[in-house]
Formats: sequence, structure tokens, C-alpha cells
Amino acid sequence: MGDYDRRQSGGGGYRGKKRRYQQDDDEDDRRGPRRRQDAPPHVRVRKQLLAIAENAMRPWHEEVQTIANLLTDNWDDELLRGNFVELVLQLTVEQPLKTPFLAAVVLVVNTNKPELVDMLLGNLAGLVEDKVKSGEWRGVKLYLKLLACLQSCLEGDGIFPLLEELFSRAVDLQTASSEDTIGTELVKIILLTLPYVMSSTAQDQWHQKAADLMDKTDIIASEPHTLQVLIDPYHMQGEQESPAASSSLIGLLQKQLQVEASRGWELACLPRPWVMPPSDIELQNKLVECTKHALPSITIPTQVIAGPRPLFPEVYYSVYMDQRVESVPPVTSIAASVVRDALIDTLNILDYNRNVSARHLIDVDCYFAPRTFAARATPFDRLREIEPPKSTWKPEDVAVDAVFSQLFLLPSPEHKLVYYHSVLTEACRQAPAAIAPSLGRAIRYLYSNNPRIDLELANRFADWFAHHLSNFGFTWKWTEWVDDVYLPDLHPQKAFIQGSIDKEIRLSFAQRIRNTLPDPYKPLIGPDKDQETPSFKFNNDQIPFAAEGRELASLVKRKAPDEDVQSVIERIHSMALDAGLDPLVTSTDIFMTAVLHVGNKTLSHVLAAIERTKDRLLDAGAASEAARSQIISAVMAYWAVHPGVAISIVGKLLNYSILSPAAVVQWTLIDRIGASRGEALAQTHMYELVFNTVVKVTSRVHQLVQKSAQLRKEVEAAAAVLAGMDVDEDPRKGDGDEAGKEAAAAAAAAAKMLEEVQATRDAEIKAMRDLFRNVNDTLSSWANGMKDDMMETADGSNAEREQIVTRWGARWLRVFNRRAAIEEAFLSDALKEGVLPRSTNERKVT
Repeated sequence: MGDYDRRQSGGGGYRGKKRRYQQDDDEDDRRGPRRRQDAPPHVRVRKQLLAIAENAMRPWHEEVQTIANLLTDNWDDELLRGNFVELVLQLTVEQPLKTPFLAAVVLVVNTNKPELVDMLLGNLAGLVEDKVKSGEWRGVKLYLKLLACLQSCLEGDGIFPLLEELFSRAVDLQTASSEDTIGTELVKIILLTLPYVMSSTAQDQWHQKAADLMDKTDIIASEPHTLQVLIDPYHMQGEQESPAASSSLIGLLQKQLQVEASRGWELACLPRPWVMPPSDIELQNKLVECTKHALPSITIPTQVIAGPRPLFPEVYYSVYMDQRVESVPPVTSIAASVVRDALIDTLNILDYNRNVSARHLIDVDCYFAPRTFAARATPFDRLREIEPPKSTWKPEDVAVDAVFSQLFLLPSPEHKLVYYHSVLTEACRQAPAAIAPSLGRAIRYLYSNNPRIDLELANRFADWFAHHLSNFGFTWKWTEWVDDVYLPDLHPQKAFIQGSIDKEIRLSFAQRIRNTLPDPYKPLIGPDKDQETPSFKFNNDQIPFAAEGRELASLVKRKAPDEDVQSVIERIHSMALDAGLDPLVTSTDIFMTAVLHVGNKTLSHVLAAIERTKDRLLDAGAASEAARSQIISAVMAYWAVHPGVAISIVGKLLNYSILSPAAVVQWTLIDRIGASRGEALAQTHMYELVFNTVVKVTSRVHQLVQKSAQLRKEVEAAAAVLAGMDVDEDPRKGDGDEAGKEAAAAAAAAAKMLEEVQATRDAEIKAMRDLFRNVNDTLSSWANGMKDDMMETADGSNAEREQIVTRWGARWLRVFNRRAAIEEAFLSDALKEGVLPRSTNERKVT
């Protein structure tokens, strides 16, 4: 009976139904509805501003007027006024798609409370100056976009004098150096601001100003940048012209704006939420005759900096080129640039929330003029049925295209590649019927163009493709590519298929992937792939040194003393000498294989095993080049069926300095690729091995350059403190006060640390340049068909194969030449800023 509770209410804190529900039928219950609690005005304005333009069913002018009226009706609320100005400026740089709508609210408020605009412009001018000083050029562009939308309420020429001053700085920078990228960025900002200026008013008074400014920008925009050829996403063969050869972003912008100017600045794609319907003619007249405001002075410093992110020229790239029907704006239309620019900014700013980022991309048609896009989820085959002047631009294609433009941005996108993977995945989940077909056509375009796109992008495509399939059950219409399965392994299409399947297996397991493939593909996944842990070759007594290999594995596993391990190693040395083998190479192979076998459960296991045996491996690697090479050979041989694991282990061995970057490059480019007569150039994991190694080296150089710059500032600050003290800088001399001695000691310690870091930095820079030089020399031989392994068979009998190998060599070479050029540009910028000494400017690798 202990479990029985006699209380009718059920006991504890639970009282069953509330009494009011028990009295629903009581006619005497006359209680009114619950009292409504209205949120404070600043909360309501905030909610409405955050959601502005997101509801496609609500007219823009209604939203704009509702927010503006709520603000003016509660004008005495100081918190509301401050929050409104702050939120408008914050949304401008956080949700750029909404900028015209925010400007429309400000313009409507200006008809009633013009003093708010003065508050906004004062804060905005200060923010623009701060962004210019810190080199945050995207922030500058977005704030200027807001100013451009407010052009109709600015006095005089409004924003044009500021744009003229920016152009003046661009000219100075370009005159000083043809390789300058800040000037190119300034011209891009000017050209992207102009459309919003011209759409902000229906008057013709700015046409001549815009024409004069465009005449000036044409000088810089029409000249291709020296780095453009290296960041072209296409790598054409022979004399073929790249589809992106004339697709410099600022060059396209210049031409697009010239076309718009010839049409009277129609700018049909841009929203104009400040244009009211005929029923609101009174408000429209107020907007036209509104109070004008002077734009506060914005000072552009004579010396401008690149900022936290390196700047590079940009090329317009689309995965929907050459279609039967245009599903994205053509490069001749200004919509191609302004829509892409707003989407890219949104994508890169909202990196902290992929769900919101994907939602903004899907809702792109809410933020541009009506009839700019076709209806959502319109099948591609139905687009041809749409008659002009209706648009055939699919909003899903435009959104997907914007993400791929960042995923395939050279030299590198703003965020990690996996972020762009996740946005595409999230968009597919939120709107599968609309996004999935668009992704399918993008995949087909990329696959068909795989042989002619840059090799780095081809590998990014394979990474994304495998990752994306892993989120949707690894399903794809593989039958479309079934004929390519029978191509030679050297063919780019076959290499892509094999590389993608290997990456899928890394994300799952072999049997599951095999079950998703049609029968012709299944031989590509051998039965050995089903083994999650490789077999230990020394379990076979027919293998030389089998007993010693098993003994070493046992010793490593039970963490035996080093003396026990050394005795087995010495025995192996003796046996190897008797067999005429290199004793160090032989013992290194056996020992490394034993370590790998002990740690074959997980990456953590192998790292623990390497950590325990690190000293012996360091000694072996330092003893001879052949031993270092054998360490890599042992890793790659043991994990041959799972090369992704091998690549991770080699990366860890580089971190421990057991291997050197030069050793990895030599093993891959000379030993492995040479032994296969170039066949390994088509293997994805070989490319990953070299690419990851180079990235490690360059990242290390960047860290040391930044650290030396930081330490230098600390030393200068310490010296300034000492200069203000009357104390001997040597703490060992004199009887100065204790604080002075401590300051002198701190300054001396900082100076010593700086000297050590600078020495390490200079050594790493030299090693990086040597590495790039070796890569360039080796790959140039393959790219030019001069490699001995190729020349031996150059009798015409296998000319096609040698031509493909040469092409692979050229594709590899372009990737690493670009990397070298980027690092030289980085060092050059550091040199200009005084971070590096002049002696570091030892040019050049490529």
C-alpha cells in the first residue's frame, strides 16, 4: 500500500487540471480575457527591424511605415532613439541584404523627425573612419551602401566627394605599385556603391557625376592585375582561352555600369522601398521634398592599410554557365554583381549561424525588386516556357552559385571550407525541393569541367562532394558517369571518381559505400578496404625479420625499457649487414611498422605510441635521408588501403619534427611519383600529402612573422618605459629603484625573446623558399615532359599517356607556384610595414 497515494490531487507538486478548466461550463464564470501586456516601444521596433523584408506576403511600404510611425509616435523615449540608431548601423554590417529597407525607414522618419538623421549620420561617419583606419574594407563598403541609399536626403553632392577621395587614394596606390591590391579594392567599393546611389532617387541630377567618376575608375578597372592569371579558377590546356579570362570582378562591374548608364540607370533588380504606392502620394511628396542634411566630414588617411585579411583581385565564377536557359543573371547584367555581392557578404558575416545564413540565401528573392526572379522551386525544364519580359533567374541557382563562388575562391575563402559545406547542407534540408535540383546541375557542371579547372579547386570539389553525400545517405546518380569507370586511372574523370569514393569511405566504411554504387563501380573498392585495421606483415613467417618485427611490436605494446628495444635493433642491424641491406633503413622500417601496428586502433592510440618512441624515431630520422624516407614509406605502406589515415599520421610526424617537410616532398614527388612514372600524380592522396605539408610550412611562417611583430611592439613599449625612467637599463649595475630594475629586466628578456623568434623566423622563411624551389624544379620537369622516366618511353608508342602525365604535372605546378607567389606577396607586405628586415627580401621562388 506504500505506492498508493490517497490524495485526490495526485500528490507531490502536481495538482491535475487547473480549476478553471473544471468550471468551463459554469454560466456564472464571467471572467474577462487575460490582460494584454504590450512590449515597450524599443523592443517592438527592434523586433520589426530585425524581421524587415523577411515576409514576402507583406508589402515593403507597409513595414517601413509601421516601423517609422512607431518610432515617431514614441519620439520622447530616449532609449528608443538610441537603440534605433545603434540597431540600424549594426544591421547594416550584419545583414547587408536589408540595407535598402533600413534606409527607407530612416527616410520616412526624416519627413517627421529629421534630427534622427543627424544622429545617424554622425555615428555613421565615425564608424566609416574607424573602418578605413583599421583596413576593414567590407565594413567600409557596407556603411557606404547605407549612405548611398540615403543620398536623397544629403546636402550638396552627398556621397560623391567621399567616393572621389577614395578614388584619389586608389590612384596613388596603383601608381606606387602595379601589384597593389588595396587600390583595386577601393575601386571595387566605389563601383558597388554607385548602383545604390543611382537607385536612391528618380532625378537625373547625379547622372553626370556618376559618368565622370566612372571615366576615372575605368583606368584601373580595365587593367588586369598581375596576380589574376594565378587566381583564375580555370586552367586551360595549350592556347585555349579561359572562360574567366575577361571576368575580373571590377572589370565586369565597370562594363555593367556603363550598360546601365546607357539605359538611364534603370537598375531593375534593386529594391526601392522608399517609393510609395499611388495611394500614399502625400508621403511620397514629403520624401521628395524632405529635409536635407550635411554629411559629416569623413577623413581618409593618406596611408591606408590592407587590414586583417589579405586582399587579392577577384574573378567572377559561376557553376551555371553555358546553359540552354539563363537561370542566373548573365555577366553582362549589373544584377550578377550586386546580387552576388550582397549574398557573399551575408554568407561570410553570418558564419556563426549556418541555419540563419542558409535561410537568408533561400529567401534572396525577398530582398530584391519584384519580378527579378522566377517563382521559387520552378523546375529548370519549365524555364523555357517563361516568356519575356518575365525573368528566368532561379533564386535557388543564384544562392547556390554564391556559395560555390566562395567555396572555389582562390587563393582561399574567408572561412574554413567546411563552413560553406555546412551552409549548402543546411539549405538543402530547409528547402530540399528547390535546392537539391540546383545542386545536381552544379555537380554535373563541375564534373564535366573537372579536367580544365584548377587542381586545387578540383580537390575542393571532391572534398565537398563526398562530404555532401555523407549527409544524405551517400546517394547520387552514379549511373550518369558509368562510362568513365573504364577510363585509365590517369584520366581526370576517373581520378575524381576514385578520389571521391576514397573520401566517402573515410567518412563511413567500405561496405556501406559499396552498397550505394552500381555494379561497374564496385571493383574500385577492393576487398582489402573492408579491413578497418591493416594486417601486420610480420605475422607472416615468410617475411624477412618476421620474428624481430613481432618482438619489437610486443616490446612497444608493453612499454618495455629502451635497452630491451635496443638489443633487438642491434640484432636487426647485424642480420641486415649479413644480407647486404642498409641496417638503419631496415631497422627503421621494422620499428616504424611495429609502432603503427600497436597504435592501429585509433589516431589517439598511434599518437600515444609515437609519443613513447619519439626519441628513437627522431634519432633515426636525423641519422640519414634514407631513414627519413623509410619512415614515410612504412606509414604509407601500412595504411595503403586507407590513405586518409596515413596522411594524418604523416602530419603528426611533421608536428613532432620526426619528418621534415623537405623529406615528405622528396618522397612524394621524386620517390613515389617517379617510381610510378607519373601515375601517382593522379592520386588524390598524393596531392593531399604535398599540399598539407606546404600549408603547414606557410602557416608556421605566418605565425612567426606575426609573433615577431608583436614582440617588436612589446620591446619598443618596454624601451619607451625605460626612457622615462632614470635608471640603468642593465639590472646588474647600480642601485636604482626596484621598479626600474624590474622594467630593465623585462625589457632585456623581451629583447632576447625577440632575437630568438627573429632567428627562427628567418630560418623558416629560408626553408619555405627552398621547399618551394624544390617543388618547382621537380614539377617543372613533369610539366615540360623532361622527366627521365618519361623520356625513356617517349618513342611515340605511348604518346597519349605521356601527354596526360604532362598535363597533371602542369596542374600540380600551377597550384604550388600560386602558393609561392602568395607567400612572396605576404612577405613583401610585411617588409613594407617594417615587420621584416630588408635582408629577408630574397626573391623569388617561381
